[in-house]
Amino acid sequence: MESLDKIITIELFGQQYSFKAEDGVPDANEVADLLIQEVANVEKQLSKNNPKISKVTILTLAALNISSEFIDLKRNYSELMEKISERSASLVNMIDVNL
Repeated sequence: MESLDKIITIELFGQQYSFKAEDGVPDANEVADLLIQEVANVEKQLSKNNPKISKVTILTLAALNISSEFIDLKRNYSELMEKISERSASLVNMIDVNL
């Protein structure tokens, strides 16, 4: 049976990198674009003060920025789910009282 995996190619620091994305990952291009964008942002910010900043440093900071944003979103999601749960319980209680 033929694999339906797709190959995603990105360019970082003038070099192309290719990786396989599983068929069930519909947003692989979006993930790659996010990485490229964050690397460009970090590179732009850091190159002003230090034009010889290493690629590893840029990639590490980009990964840390993306991870930090993910953790913030995860925390916000958990807080939202807690509020929804509390409101749902309150509504169920109000319905029960009025029946």
